[in-house]
Amino acid sequence: MDASFSTIVSRLQALSTSDHTSVVSLNLFVALLLACIVIGHLLEENRWMNESITALMIGLCTGIVILLTTGMKSSHLLVFSEDLFFIYLLPPIIFNAGFQVKKKQFFRNFMTIMLFGAIGTLVSCTIISLGAIEFFKRIGINSFDIGDYIAIGAIFAATDSVCTLQVLNQDETPLLYSLVFGEGVVNDATSVVLFNAIQSFDLNHIDPRIALQFIGNFFYLFFASTMLGVLTGLLSAYIIKKLYFGRHSTDREVALMMLMAYLSYMMAELFYLSGILTVFFCGIVMSHYTWHNVTESSRVTTKHAFATLSFVAETFIFLYVGMDALDIEKWRFVSNSPGTSVAVSSVLLALVLAGRAAFVFPLSLLSNLTKKNPNERISFRQQVIIWWAGLMRGAVSMALAYNKFTSSGHTHLRDNAIMITSTITVVLFSTVVFGFLTQPLIRLLLPSPKHTSMVVSDPNTPKSFTFPLLRSGQDSEADLVVPDIGRPGSLRALWTTPAHTVHYYWRKFDDAFMRPVFGGRGFVPYVPGSPTERSVHQWEG
Repeated sequence: MDASFSTIVSRLQALSTSDHTSVVSLNLFVALLLACIVIGHLLEENRWMNESITALMIGLCTGIVILLTTGMKSSHLLVFSEDLFFIYLLPPIIFNAGFQVKKKQFFRNFMTIMLFGAIGTLVSCTIISLGAIEFFKRIGINSFDIGDYIAIGAIFAATDSVCTLQVLNQDETPLLYSLVFGEGVVNDATSVVLFNAIQSFDLNHIDPRIALQFIGNFFYLFFASTMLGVLTGLLSAYIIKKLYFGRHSTDREVALMMLMAYLSYMMAELFYLSGILTVFFCGIVMSHYTWHNVTESSRVTTKHAFATLSFVAETFIFLYVGMDALDIEKWRFVSNSPGTSVAVSSVLLALVLAGRAAFVFPLSLLSNLTKKNPNERISFRQQVIIWWAGLMRGAVSMALAYNKFTSSGHTHLRDNAIMITSTITVVLFSTVVFGFLTQPLIRLLLPSPKHTSMVVSDPNTPKSFTFPLLRSGQDSEADLVVPDIGRPGSLRALWTTPAHTVHYYWRKFDDAFMRPVFGGRGFVPYVPGSPTERSVHQWEG
């Protein structure tokens, strides 16, 4: 009896010690997040640094300190978890990106974005996979099969859309921002869909039937994910418009928007779809319909809340990656063959450069052929910036690599450990070096007078609140004005001016059928004495 009692006590003490260690780790991590925010603010005007690089460098420095204090046993406060990344950190970033995107710019360049994001990712994946097959065996990596090589292509084809948001300015370079950012989101979604599709098929015994199933599954995931996001966004707009929670409590409106956004992502994961695509298009639909149905105070609250969650998640990810980069367990496996790890990292960097160039320049040429207006064409200098800005690899590549080459964050195979350390090297090098030089490159290739657009008068748009938190979400007033597009005269107009033609018919359909049902700008609910009564009068006036 005494023995069993002492055993229980010792277990409780061990559990208490473990809990206290977790509390200490979380305290230190929150303190580091605060340090990233403060230092990032102090470096706001620095032309070379951005918040991603700042968080990454703080994470690296912290990892070195922890290594020294633990006797070279560990470098991180928290163990890298792909579930933490995909379930908790990525959704608010991608949703906020869709919620604050300049829809006019995004859909004006929609075909080019889809060309770069979907077709371009497949081209890049193919080149990286073929290059890995060609060079890895020469280096001494012999344990991978065809499925592993295609997975490597998908891992390193995934750009870092988070870092892209911070190195490009939506107001100074709207075309570049919409192309690189839009492509980044579609690229991440395509890479994840492709990676998941690879996991579902045995590609060692491929035949035409399996190839067709693979292609069909890929397009099904792509289309179904997009539609799920759109439908969830429309459902949230319809519920808020019909029930109009704001007459009693704005808290319910805000909670409903947040939970519906997160539900869209989790439903996609539940049905094995792409949560990235789903939550991105849910964000676009909610900004177009749902946001206009809530009270004025809820609009301000949701904009602040979504932007803040996104900002904290971004900082968390780069701090996390910086600390995990020095994970001693992985580096011990490659300590006996450092030359192999350096060679693999160098080959992967070269393939990333070649894979991106292989689609940016040809697809830009193809896109330019369909544009009649010279001002809408992508110049060679812009193409160089698009190529360069998309070279950064980040947390998506890290998460996919950990999914493929580790088990619960640990690996005991030499080749798998080399792939993890090489992924870490590529992510660090590309984020720091390429990210470091992106802004100077833009200033060199596209010199323009520095301007700011801090005042937007229209209170009825998601981008009208120009607070510092919403650093990438503002629309200029010119972007808010919908041009009067004449009716296209023939099918030839669909080819020569596809964006204007599609926009014309979409506006007619949206005004006639969608907005009367789901609300939106100009169709806000009117309830006498409600918080939105004043904004309705402003709109009608």
